[in-house]
Amino acid sequence: MPTTTPEHDARVAALTFAGVYPHYVTKIESKGRNKAELHQVIEWLTGFDEAKLQELIEQKVTFEEFFDQAKLNPNADQIKGVICGYRIEDIETPLTRQARYLDKVVEELAKGKKIEKIMRAS
Repeated sequence: MPTTTPEHDARVAALTFAGVYPHYVTKIESKGRNKAELHQVIEWLTGFDEAKLQELIEQKVTFEEFFDQAKLNPNADQIKGVICGYRIEDIETPLTRQARYLDKVVEELAKGKKIEKIMRAS
């Protein structure tokens, strides 16, 4: 598995949540899921409720700013697997790993995984 490069990490940090969010919505809705479910898994991961997500979208925050403000769920480190060609648990840069956590929970939602499983309910 490739490891991320500083250039890759910088690109991830510079992405805006507002730019990526519509892609998350399209991905999950095309698979029969809905925005409420998307917001539920994002809130589980980041602590952001719907109002805060909307505010972050309007502010066009970068992923770096997004995750600086997030209160990452203590069970987030249970999110494992490959996303975008990278094994999540092998990503050394915390911000890139957090962004891939988000990508992975969205992917799991789109693939029909139960919300309780996505949220790593103990």
